[in-house]
Amino acid sequence: MSVKFEKETIRTNVPARKHDLAHEVGNVLTRGGGPNGYLAVRRVVAALVEKGEAYNGMMQSYLMQLQSNPLRTKMLTSGTLSALQEFLASWIAHDRNKNGHYFTSRVPKMAVYGALVSAPLGHFLISILQRVFAGRTSLRAKILQIVVSNLVISPIQNSIYLASMAIIAGARTFHQVRATVKAGFMPVMKISWVTSPVALAFAQKFLPEQTWVPFFNIISFVIGTYINAHTKKKRLAALRRKHYGEGVSTSGRTEDSARRPGY
Repeated sequence: MSVKFEKETIRTNVPARKHDLAHEVGNVLTRGGGPNGYLAVRRVVAALVEKGEAYNGMMQSYLMQLQSNPLRTKMLTSGTLSALQEFLASWIAHDRNKNGHYFTSRVPKMAVYGALVSAPLGHFLISILQRVFAGRTSLRAKILQIVVSNLVISPIQNSIYLASMAIIAGARTFHQVRATVKAGFMPVMKISWVTSPVALAFAQKFLPEQTWVPFFNIISFVIGTYINAHTKKKRLAALRRKHYGEGVSTSGRTEDSARRPGY
């Protein structure tokens, strides 16, 4: 009788010890349910999941707008990114207006360019490219699409971009615009020839066609912000050297017309 009682006692106590041991290990590893414990981890994970769901919802809404109102959505996207690019480039380069602000008169001008020039042009050209190569999925067709994009689409877009930037910077004559396009065409094309094939190959492989233009806008935003900031820094350094000791502020800008010497 005593042996049976001892066996039963052993059977009832062992699970309890295992439970206590697992609980202690859990407390050591997660610090219990305290501020740094497993409850806090669960709350963080839940918050991340909630944010991810919200992001997915926003992305789905955006893609639906691209399908139902493609041109309008692309215009709003391009206008916003163009204005943000100019603002970020000014902030990175410490390029302020005469009032000491980074929100210069170029920001709304870039928004207008992005919405009314860049987006419709990109929508039109990319649509033609996609129609020409519709249903052609072979490697040869994809390579040919990249070649046509770099030799036809990119030169048109870059020429109009440079002409628009010249006008925004203050050019008012055909000679000034032409000189700007001629001086900047090959440097911009070299950048396009490096980045465009990679971006287009990625879009061909992973993205639906209706998202190509916004995707290319994001690529252009990143590259354009870097180039714009680098150009601003070089121009400000040149203005400081030219006007050293003449009372020019450290931003290198005495007035809005000083953005591009000669315009």
